[in-house]
Amino acid sequence: MTAQALIDTAQALVAGDKGLLAMDESNATCHKRFAKLGIPQTESARRDWRELIVTAPGLGACISGAILFDETIRQRTSAGASFVSVLSGAGIIPGIKVDTGAKPLAGHPGETVTEGLDGLRERLAEYAVMGARFAKWRGVITTGAGLPSRACIEVNAHALARYAALCQEAGLVPVVEPEVLMEGDHSLARCAEITEETLHAVFVQLRLQGVLLEGMLLKPNMVLPGQECPKQESVEEVADATVSCLRRTVPAAVPGIAFLSGGQSAQLASARLNAMNARAGSRLPWALAFSYSRAVQQPALDAWKGDAANVAVAQQALVHRARCNQAARRGVYDVLADAPKPG
Repeated sequence: MTAQALIDTAQALVAGDKGLLAMDESNATCHKRFAKLGIPQTESARRDWRELIVTAPGLGACISGAILFDETIRQRTSAGASFVSVLSGAGIIPGIKVDTGAKPLAGHPGETVTEGLDGLRERLAEYAVMGARFAKWRGVITTGAGLPSRACIEVNAHALARYAALCQEAGLVPVVEPEVLMEGDHSLARCAEITEETLHAVFVQLRLQGVLLEGMLLKPNMVLPGQECPKQESVEEVADATVSCLRRTVPAAVPGIAFLSGGQSAQLASARLNAMNARAGSRLPWALAFSYSRAVQQPALDAWKGDAANVAVAQQALVHRARCNQAARRGVYDVLADAPKPG
C-alpha cells in the first residue's frame, strides 16, 4: 500500500461524523461481561454476540471502522458470510487488535509493558490478506504513588512506535493507543501531567521510527480525575483540560484522535466528547472522534442477555449509542434527553 493509500484510509476512519467501534475484547474479558449477565461463556455465545453487532441495521451510518479480535476476524455469520465481508458491505472498514496484552514490567512493580512485537510482521501480513485495513495496539500507564516511572512510559512509547512502523510497512493504518488508566485517586491536573508526558514520549518515538503521521490515528484517554478522586470536574472542565493537553502534544499532521472510553459510563463518554467538539472542534487541526467499546456495547449486551429473542432490541440499543456519539462529534448531543430512565 502506498503512503497515499494509508493517508486515505486514516482520513476515511475519522471522516464526517462517524467513529470506530472497538469490539476487540479478549475472550477472557468477554466472558467476564457474559458472566455478570448469566450468558454462557462459550465460543458459540461469543460468535452470536459478535454477529449481533456486525449485522446491526444502520450501524454503517454512524460507524466508520470496527476493531476486531483475532477470533472475531476469522468468524462467520450463521448464514456463512465472513464478519469482514459483512462489515465491508455495510461501509465499515475492518481493523484488528494485534498486541498480545500488557505484562508485568521487569524491575518496576505495579507497571506493565505491552507485548506482541515478536512475529508481528508475519501476523500483519496475514491480517491484511484477510481484509484488515488498520490495526490497534494498546499501551497501559498506571498512576499511583511514584507511578508512572519514566521507564514505563518510554518502553511503551517505543513499542507503540515499532508496532506503528510495522503496520505501515504492511499497508495497515496504525491506531496508536497509549492509555493512562482511570483507576486511582489522582487529580485531573495529575492526569493531564502524565498524559502530556506520555504523548510527548510517544510522538518522539514515532518520529524516530519513521512513522508517517498522516497515515495513523491516535487513540488516547481523555484527561480525567481518577475514579476515586473526591473532586470530579465538570464535563466542560474535562473537555477543556483534554483539548489543552492534545494541543500541546499532538502534531497537526495526525488526521484524527479517536478517544477510548476507558470505563466511563455511556452517557459521560458521549457528553465529554460532545463538549470538546462544541467548544473547540472547529478550531482544531485534527478530528475528534470516538473508538469506544463498553460505552457503545454495554447497553446492547444488557438488552441481549444471550437470548435470541432480544437480538433486535439489542441491535437498536447498540445503534442508538453509536448515534449518540455521532451527535457528539457534531457537538449536538443532548445529554438530558439521553439520561438513563429510572428503574
